[in-house]
Amino acid sequence: MSEEYDVIIIGTGAGGGTMAHSLAPTGKRILIIERGDFLEREKENWEPASLFLQNRYTTEEMWEDKDRNKFRPQEHYFVGGKTKFYGAALLRLREEDFGEIHHKGGVSPAWPLSYKDFKPYYLKAETLYSVHGERGADPTEPKEEAPFPCPPLRNEPRIQEIFNSLKEEHLRPFPLPIGIRLNEENREKSECIRCDTCDGFPCLVDAKADAHTTCIRHIEDLENVTLLTNTKALRLNTDSSGRKVTEVEVERDGKKETFRAKTFIISCSAVNSAALLLRSKNDKHPNGLANSSDMVGRHYMCHNNSAIVAISRKFNDTKFQKTLAINDFYFKGPDWPYPLGHIQLLGKVKKEMLEGDAPMVTPGMALEYMADHSVGWWITTEDLPDPDNRVTLTKDDDICLHYTPNNEESHKRLLKTLEDILKKVDGVTHFLPSSIYFAKKIPLAACAHQVGTCRFGEDPKTSVLNTECRAHDCDNLYVVDGSFFPSSSSVNPGLTIIANSLRVADILKSRI
Repeated sequence: MSEEYDVIIIGTGAGGGTMAHSLAPTGKRILIIERGDFLEREKENWEPASLFLQNRYTTEEMWEDKDRNKFRPQEHYFVGGKTKFYGAALLRLREEDFGEIHHKGGVSPAWPLSYKDFKPYYLKAETLYSVHGERGADPTEPKEEAPFPCPPLRNEPRIQEIFNSLKEEHLRPFPLPIGIRLNEENREKSECIRCDTCDGFPCLVDAKADAHTTCIRHIEDLENVTLLTNTKALRLNTDSSGRKVTEVEVERDGKKETFRAKTFIISCSAVNSAALLLRSKNDKHPNGLANSSDMVGRHYMCHNNSAIVAISRKFNDTKFQKTLAINDFYFKGPDWPYPLGHIQLLGKVKKEMLEGDAPMVTPGMALEYMADHSVGWWITTEDLPDPDNRVTLTKDDDICLHYTPNNEESHKRLLKTLEDILKKVDGVTHFLPSSIYFAKKIPLAACAHQVGTCRFGEDPKTSVLNTECRAHDCDNLYVVDGSFFPSSSSVNPGLTIIANSLRVADILKSRI
C-alpha cells in the first residue's frame, strides 16, 4: 500500500495524457498509470510490413464478438495510447452535431452541452497539438474567429492536381486539419520531414503531435508527477458508502499493488474504461461501478468507416498525402435529404497495405504498381447510439464487444458518391481500360474512433456521467476519453476528446 495521491489518472492517450499535462502545474501529487510501455524507437516504426502484416505493435490479447467468436483487437498499449498510431486528423465536431440530427437510420441525439461550451477548449486543443489548417475553407466548419495555430499543410503536386480537379467539379475541398510539428517555411528547423510513413505509423522523429510527445514527455520528470508503465488497472474500490473511490488495484511486474487517491480519472479508451468499471462491481455497485443506470458499456459507437484505394494511370510520387478533405456531403447527399458524412485522404498507400486483402496469387510487382499509381481515401459516416451495441465481460472478465452496424445506407451512398466523383476527376480512377476500386469496410477489430460507453448527461437514469464528466454515482470519479460522447458525429473524435479533457481539467483545478 502506497501513500495517498491527490489524483490518479489511468491512461495516457488523448484524454488522460492531456489531463495530466493540464493538472501537472498545480503542484498536486499525480500518479499516472499506463498499462503499456514507451514505444521503442526502432527502424520497424516505419516498416509497413511490420505494422500491417506482422502486427508488431498490436496487443496479443483476445476479445469476443457478439457471437462469441474470438478476435485480436487492433489495440496499441503504449504511453500516448491510440495517438501513437493515429493519423493526427484533428477536426472539431460541427456546431450542428451538438444538436439532434435525423438520419435515414434513426436519430442522433442532442448533447447536454452546446458547441459554445467546447469552443474555447477546441482552440486550446488545436494550439497544444500544433494543428495546421485554414479557417473558412471547410464549408461546414463551426464558428471560430481565431486562425489555426499553424498554417495549412501544402498539397504536393499530385494532390494539388486532384484538389484543382475537385474544384472544377464545383466541390469545396479544404486543407485537412492535421496535428504535426512541421515548419514548411524553414525545413531545417522542422521536426516533421513530411515522410510517407505517417498515417497509421508511429513517428520515428517524434514530430507527430501525439499525447506522449505533446503532453507526457513534458511533465514526466516533475517532482509531483509519477508515471508507472507496464501497470494494468484491474479494478477500483470504494468506501463503505459506495460514493467515494478510495483505491485502484493494479498488476505490475506480475504482482498486484494498490494505490490510493482523493480523485480518480479514467481514460483507458471507450472499451477498456467500460470494462474497468464493470470489473469494479461491489455490494454498493452490483452491476459495475457507477452503473446504477445500466448504461456503462452501452451505446458503443465506432463510426462507419471505409478505406478506398483509387488506382489510375498516373504515377503518384506524393510522400505526405493526408492533406485534403471534403465535407460537401456532411449534412446532405446528392438527391438524398439525410447526412452522408466526411471524406479525407489517407496517408501514402504501400503495397504491404494491399497485400493483406489481395488474392494469394497476386504478384508483388502488381501490388507495387497499384500502390505507386493509387490515391487512398477514408470515408466516415455517423453510426447511431444503440443500447444493444455494448461492452460486456465474459465469465473470465475478458472483453466481449457486441456490435451491429447501423445507418449503413448512408455510408453506402457516401461511398458511391465518392466513386462517382473520382470517375469525373481526370486521372484518378482509370487503370488501363477499366476502373478499379479496392474498397474495404473497416472491421470491428480495428476499434477505430471508439466512443459512447459512458455517455454524459443530466439524467442519472439515462447517463453514466454528469456534464462535468463526473460519475453520477461517485463523487470523485471522472472519465475523460471518448466514452462520454452521446453521439459519434462523422468526424474523427480525437480533438473533441482533447478539448473535453482540457474543459474538465479546468473544473478540477478549482476543486483539487
